Amino acid sequence: MFRSKFWLSLILTLPVVFWSEHVQMLLGYSAPEFPGSAWIGPVLGTVIFFYGGWVFIQGAWHELQAKLPGMMTLIALAITVAFVFSWVVQVGLIDAQPLWWELATLVTIMLLGHWIEMRSVTEAQGALQELAKLLPDTARRITDGGEEEEVPVTELEKGDLVLVRPGENVPVDGVVQKGRSDLNEAMITGESRPVKKDEGDEVIAGTINGEGSLRVEVRGTGEETKLSGIMRLVADAQKSKSRAQHLADRAAQLLTGVALSAGVITLVVWQLIGAPIDFSIVRTVTVLVIACPHALGLAVPLVVAISTTRGAESGLLVRDRRGLEEARNLDAVIFDKTGTLTLGEHRVVDLTVAEDLSEEEALRLAAGVETESEHPIARGIVKSAEEKEVEIPSADDFRAITGKGVAATVEGREYHMGGPALLEAEEVEVPDELRQAADRAAERGQAAIYLVRDGRALAAFAVADAIREESRAAVDALHERGLEVAMLTGDARAVADAVAEELGIDTVFAEVLPDDKASKVEEMQRQGKRVAMVGDGVNDAPALATADIGIAIGAGTDVAVEAGHIVLVRSDPRDIPKIISLSGATYRKMVQNLWWAAGYNIVAIPLAAGVLAAWGVLLTPAVGAVLMSASTVIVAINAQFLRRAEI
Repeated sequence: MFRSKFWLSLILTLPVVFWSEHVQMLLGYSAPEFPGSAWIGPVLGTVIFFYGGWVFIQGAWHELQAKLPGMMTLIALAITVAFVFSWVVQVGLIDAQPLWWELATLVTIMLLGHWIEMRSVTEAQGALQELAKLLPDTARRITDGGEEEEVPVTELEKGDLVLVRPGENVPVDGVVQKGRSDLNEAMITGESRPVKKDEGDEVIAGTINGEGSLRVEVRGTGEETKLSGIMRLVADAQKSKSRAQHLADRAAQLLTGVALSAGVITLVVWQLIGAPIDFSIVRTVTVLVIACPHALGLAVPLVVAISTTRGAESGLLVRDRRGLEEARNLDAVIFDKTGTLTLGEHRVVDLTVAEDLSEEEALRLAAGVETESEHPIARGIVKSAEEKEVEIPSADDFRAITGKGVAATVEGREYHMGGPALLEAEEVEVPDELRQAADRAAERGQAAIYLVRDGRALAAFAVADAIREESRAAVDALHERGLEVAMLTGDARAVADAVAEELGIDTVFAEVLPDDKASKVEEMQRQGKRVAMVGDGVNDAPALATADIGIAIGAGTDVAVEAGHIVLVRSDPRDIPKIISLSGATYRKMVQNLWWAAGYNIVAIPLAAGVLAAWGVLLTPAVGAVLMSASTVIVAINAQFLRRAEI
């Protein structure tokens, strides 16, 4: 809208300026005269006022209805004063110079400023549009007969099977039923490396398939997909108001009052000292224009739009802007252990082998024995082998040894897997180094499992909820920023202390019941600390809500996500320091913009009022509009630098 209005208003403004007597006098030229040439200014100026300026008058009406006069009110008042005064002069009621060229240039420049502003905001919110483009319109559904049919994504239902070919965007949230591939999830999670997907793994709508072909069972379509949820969170965050936004709004209202008062004072003072009425009106209009809180109205929203989309691109979803705004002031971060600092699944965390066996061979044999077992520890051993890309051999004659372990034949030899009860029941010979390794595991609250062959222990596995590889880097990064790091868990003290020691965590709350988690957050708050809580489970929700900032792991439950101020798309604790960095960068840009948007008026308003008129320094309304628009452009450009900030 502003673009088309600007170009037409510019075309109409050129002849108004060219045939203006004032401009001809200033530049020393004579425009050709012809019948009706004296009415070029009034006629075209009126068209410009109603066509280009009406949008400002409508905006002022809405502001006044809401009892919140602001920039639109000032602009509308300025152009209306210039328009009415010019017609009063034109019909001969006052002997003065009309302000047609000032009116035309003022409207045109204001339209240009708004066009630039709208384009900046649109670019800042472009990440939402780019996310929307990730979802394909159609999908290949596999019929009951095994044939392919191309259907609109909107027709897919839960339980349908869709084919995703190499290079295609995944159309739905779902689970891989057949196939193997690497998916590019960077646009959703911020993860730069392709993510391996195999049968049973979840896939997200909008991610890009690699070289493999996948058959995916539909679990979520349309508004139910994670991508749609991300888009809703980003949009809601951009609409919500932070403390800085409320400050900017109050400052804009205050500046409007100052501008109106300054305009009235300017008019009265110049009339009292005997200035011509047209001179006084021009000074008043210039004050109203130059003091418009336009840049102030843009200062915070544009920064917020850029920061929330920048966060979304990095896998940080801001549900409540106040959370992002306050993150820079944190003193402590409390992590829930299970599923946040750890995987929430068993893994082999330590492995000790006898002299005649390598670690890889021990893991290979143990995984082969445990393949058919459904016990969580057994699944952890198998998963550890898969993650290390160890080839797992097939096993025969699998059987459970009640209360003691399991047994199976691998490559023609029988192996047993079990704990101390198995060793005692079968009188297994255990080398000293394996027994010592098992004792260390027990001290840390970890399960010790032995691989046994022919009555002799070959290896000792320490199995526990495995610490995420990224957790140590996250804790170190928070320490570098001067934050205290605490851990909250329902696990036994020995287990908690072992994890804390490995990660370098400062404070440990162990053996905490789910209902008591929020009280631990309050305990740190009573020490005068501003606390962030990071968690992913239903029992974390009260603690997330109690904390100054609740940070939910996106892979967690819906309840935890709803309770958090900020949601991490990835289950990666290294994203916590990114939140603090983004918060700091966002705040700095807000402060810079607020100072520039409001501060320049300290000099601009007196100049516009004509305090330096005796020295020949006078600003026209058009120059005032240029300066005001320039301040808006500077604010917009400064906000754009947030895109390059390191987080």
